[in-house]
Amino acid sequence: MTAPESTQLPPLAGSAIDRAAEERATENLIESARADAASRVLVIAGDAAPLAEPGRLMWSRAEDVPDGGVWAFLGRDPEGNALLTAVFATGEEPLFAAPAGWAGLRVVGGSLEQSDADAFVEALSLGRWLLDSPYCPACGTLADLGDAGWSRRCPHCGRQHFPRTDPAVIVAITSADDPDRLLLGSNALWGANRFSCFAGFVEAGESLEAAVRRELLEEAGVDAVDIRYRGSQAWPYPRSLMVGYLATAADDAAAEPDGEEIIAVRWFTRDEIGAGLAGESDLLLPGRASIAHRLVSGWFKGDA
Repeated sequence: MTAPESTQLPPLAGSAIDRAAEERATENLIESARADAASRVLVIAGDAAPLAEPGRLMWSRAEDVPDGGVWAFLGRDPEGNALLTAVFATGEEPLFAAPAGWAGLRVVGGSLEQSDADAFVEALSLGRWLLDSPYCPACGTLADLGDAGWSRRCPHCGRQHFPRTDPAVIVAITSADDPDRLLLGSNALWGANRFSCFAGFVEAGESLEAAVRRELLEEAGVDAVDIRYRGSQAWPYPRSLMVGYLATAADDAAAEPDGEEIIAVRWFTRDEIGAGLAGESDLLLPGRASIAHRLVSGWFKGDA
């Protein structure tokens, strides 16, 4: 499945880093990389990383990283040097000072250069699994790390476990009657005037396309037709792979919020979306790091 050529990849969907997966089974890979002065380390604390300047991550030397982190191998830079991550739980104070402070992926992911964005989403996605899933889900025994941070093996029952990714669909819905109208929804947890695309996890035994239709019917009362794939991106909140679509409503008048998760749905004109994207109205649209932003902005620019 590939996105149309006219569709730019979402910010967190690139492949600018050589993950060098074939090296993960190398004995003592992390130890060797930590001893190499040319290696670089991206420290993650909670969901935040340090910034060298606005729009650029701060990479550390292994010897400068505080004790207590969980380490993993991210891959290689263009010069062949090892890229590592050391992940920490969220603390009350920053682990160390950063020239431009610390920031979460949601906030800065859309403004980073591609290699930094790719490293951040990889490190955060892997890091959350490293911190949140130390025990064997089959028997509850503390599992041993392997494959340079990319697997765990239970010393009791022998089962091997890998980082989990949960597929979710996200869709912007266009009008059946007017190509210049887009349907968005407002979540019950958001403030006033914040609208975005409709999204939900894929259920067991369900296709992506079926999930799109089910979610739209459940959340917005709309039957979707002409479902078009637009791209995907990792979204480690908590461990999702967001698969993006545009679709067309079978009947515009059927649009109605479910009243629980979605408290409002609204048809927006192209001019209203343009003003929201430009910050020229009180309409709050998805942040630049998200595939939702790419779906909305792509539609605005004429991506059908």
